[in-house]
Order: sequence, then C-alpha cells, then structure tokens
Amino acid sequence: MSEVKIAAELRSEFGKGAARRIRRDSKVPGVLYGHGIDPVHVTLPGHELLLALRTPNVLIALELEGKNELAIPKAVQRDPLKGFLEHVDLLLVKRGEKVSVDIPVHTEGDLAPGAFLVEHVLNALPVEAEATHIPESVSVSIEGLSAGDSVLAKDITLPKGTTLTVEDDTVVLQVLAAQAEEPAAEGAEGEGEEAAEA
Repeated sequence: MSEVKIAAELRSEFGKGAARRIRRDSKVPGVLYGHGIDPVHVTLPGHELLLALRTPNVLIALELEGKNELAIPKAVQRDPLKGFLEHVDLLLVKRGEKVSVDIPVHTEGDLAPGAFLVEHVLNALPVEAEATHIPESVSVSIEGLSAGDSVLAKDITLPKGTTLTVEDDTVVLQVLAAQAEEPAAEGAEGEGEEAAEA
C-alpha cells in the first residue's frame, strides 16, 4: 500500500465556529490519537485529504510540526447533503504494528443462469493486518452460485499477513432467488381502498 503525504497543522481553536472557519478555508478539522498519547487536534488540507480517502484504509504520512507520523482514517464525517468532509479521526500507527480494519468485499464472476440476487451481508470484511500492508480490498468469486448458496468468511482468500477478526463461519454474502413483483394486484387493492373511502 502506498503512503499519501499530507502536511497537517496543529489546531488551537475549537467549537463549531472554529470548525466552520477551517472549512471555509478549504481545510478539514481532525483529531489524531493512539499509542497512549493525548488526542492532538489538527487541520488538514481538504482537497488532498479528499483524494487520499478515495482509497479505503489509506496510510497517511502526516507532516506535523517537523515530525512525520503514520496514521489511518478511523472515522470520517461528511455533510449528508453536499458530501464535503466535515471532520476526520486519524489513528496513529507504526510500521510493523497490526491494526484492525474493515476491507471492502468485491464480487467477480457470474451467478448461475436464472433470476438470482447477491445479498452482501458484510460489505466490508473485518481483518487484522500490518499497518503498512493493509489490503485495499478482497475479491470473492460468485461464479455459478445460485439461490441458497453463501460465501463464508473462511472461504475468502486473504493476502499474506492478513487474518480474520470475525468467526470463520460468518456469512459474507448469500444468493437469493429474485422475487417477482405483482404491481397489478397492488393497484387493484389501492383502487378498492379509495372506493371504500369515497
């Protein structure tokens, strides 16, 4: 996994007003924590952070007050309507250290012929990996699966050095038979209700 270098600044102003001023300057307020230190309040450049966060579990090399720190994002708050970053929590990590993260699950292949749907019970797989070698995602073959089939956590091939942090028999995805809708019957019921109300 590649590191993304971002220059951060220490933040001395707190509260909603300060956070709004920071965001007006195209920056994002954040907190850096971990390794037993008191949380450090920082300000990060918004555009660079947004680009970095496109990679799940991105490793960020923070340049802060002349020191370099490694961190991974643990919580990201976005504006629910506009989608811009409002706040980020970063966890300090060290090279060689194991961290618990959720990695996205991608499917590949085609289901058996028929009307089947894939239900992602887990969109992301909880694993433990070395902080500088966190996999970006895992791929699961759904080739030939049909209704009633499922993929368990133990069925997924993980990269070397990565281990599951869920039970082996946890269902990650399952295949369901597509249900046929009956819009005509629903429409007839609706008309009957309207007639009764009139």
